[in-house]
Amino acid sequence: MPVYKAPVTDTLFILKDVLGIERYNNLPGFADATPDMIEAIASEAGRLSEEVLFPLNYSGDQEGCVRAEDGSVTTPKGFKQAYDAYCEGGWIGLAVPEEFGGQGLPYTLHAAVGEYTSAANMSLMMYPGLTQGAIAAILVHGSDAQKKTYLPNMVAGTWSGTMNLTEPHCGTDLGLLRTKAVPQGDGSYKLSGQKIFISAGEHDMTDNIVHLVLARIEGAPAGTKGISLFIVPKFLVNEDGSTGARNGVVCGAIEHKMGIHGNATCVMNYDEATGYLIGEENRGLNAMFVMMNEARLGVGLQGLAISEVAYQNAVSYAKDRLQGRALSGAKAPDKAADPIIVHPDIRRALMTIKAFNEAGRAFMLWTALKSDIAHRSSDAAERQAADDLLGLATPILKGVMTDKGFDHAVMAQQVYGGHGYIEEWGMSQYVRDARIAMIYEGANGIQALDLVGRKLALNGGRAVMAAFKEIGDFCEENRSNEQMAPFTKALKKGLNDLQASTMWFMQNAMAKPDNAGAGSTDYMHLFGLVMLGYMWAKMAKSAQDLLAAGDAREDFLKTKLVTARFYMEKIMPETALRKTRIEAGSETLMELAAEAF
Repeated sequence: MPVYKAPVTDTLFILKDVLGIERYNNLPGFADATPDMIEAIASEAGRLSEEVLFPLNYSGDQEGCVRAEDGSVTTPKGFKQAYDAYCEGGWIGLAVPEEFGGQGLPYTLHAAVGEYTSAANMSLMMYPGLTQGAIAAILVHGSDAQKKTYLPNMVAGTWSGTMNLTEPHCGTDLGLLRTKAVPQGDGSYKLSGQKIFISAGEHDMTDNIVHLVLARIEGAPAGTKGISLFIVPKFLVNEDGSTGARNGVVCGAIEHKMGIHGNATCVMNYDEATGYLIGEENRGLNAMFVMMNEARLGVGLQGLAISEVAYQNAVSYAKDRLQGRALSGAKAPDKAADPIIVHPDIRRALMTIKAFNEAGRAFMLWTALKSDIAHRSSDAAERQAADDLLGLATPILKGVMTDKGFDHAVMAQQVYGGHGYIEEWGMSQYVRDARIAMIYEGANGIQALDLVGRKLALNGGRAVMAAFKEIGDFCEENRSNEQMAPFTKALKKGLNDLQASTMWFMQNAMAKPDNAGAGSTDYMHLFGLVMLGYMWAKMAKSAQDLLAAGDAREDFLKTKLVTARFYMEKIMPETALRKTRIEAGSETLMELAAEAF
């Protein structure tokens, strides 16, 4: 059976030693996040993940969710109790303002512990995850009355939340949606239509479900400019805050999915359901993007989480499985064969995943910290700079982490050989679960187009130039440090490839937009390679400084340096490949007629 151990030590190293989280004590909520508290939160989240959530992951996948004739849904055995334990610990409101029942702590901590819980049980954690996204949207765009009505119960976990975007005939192109909203004259609306692929759309774990639904008010403009956002509760809410009559929304079916079987992904039917406008009329996408952007970071985190748990299981198997002899001579002469971890190709797989996971964790926490600064700093210039980098990093984080999360789940499965293909060993579930993260919250091709088509040129390229400067400055500051040369030289080469590719787009994509489309996915991954390389260079510098100071974590820090060298030697050179493919343009890609395929 699978195993999981939360990487608490690695998280604390990144937060304290690499990112220097204590330097941000001037931001609201950060002063309360003392080193002892951060360690206690991470440790407790790790315990909850290992002991409560993880034991239900395999059984939840096997059992799945069951819909009854009346549209009600039963979640897998034990999910309700585990969800209650998560809520009782205050985890939903970890980073939510205290006035609504939250703890007001940094979003960075929420992201850190979110990795553990998602790795332990991705399906189960999608229920509170959707709620946290809905909370974020209501916090920004909801009225005071809406915040008072919905947020305390959602933060407590007694009510949950969803987001309803996709319809049978439209996915990413939301301008085509048909769900309509008819004003009732009392401030409410009647919504009718059908939504599909609605994660956590119906279940038995909360007293109410607060659906955030995109719809078009009668007479509104066509396309995305005419979309509004509505709060549509499963049960209407009485004036005293209690739940009242059942609303006109029901789960019509549960989607039969490749993975995440423990999460109820629903077809939701709205039949003159009562809804309430959130934000302004015809500005629904603007309001929903708060939730979508938070979700994109959460989905990127899922890619990392699955990569980590799959890696841990592959390592465990590689240490135990006996097969063949090491090329350099027997390493276990007392046994019939050596454990497969002695073989270079097995180590290639394990080191590749390990190098990604540790840099990906740093990149995720670096990005989360930018979010905290953007939302909490009192300095306008500091907020803007952090928001620029947050916006730039979001599509990279979502696209690269989920692409690689799936790749690495497959790579870890391969370590098992034939056993990896057998359900009882658990690796199949990680492959199946990881696959959806590449699709939802905007398929990764859309993330790449967003990066190249919008984020690069935004505000005159201010964000991308700031990113290039930060990485370039780091290389320059450490240029005379010979110990850092293996890291800074490779990073600078990758940065040069990234800058050259960016310039190529500027020179070749305006007149011929297909060049941007053809190279966008390679560019997203090229940017990801450089950002992960930057994280490794920062971790290597911290490790070297700590070793020089006599830090007691000698083995841990030396392992960091070896892994950093592996990344720079074996993975970072891929930037040249990506650059070459980008500069090949779109000619052969677009030349064939559709009939030739």
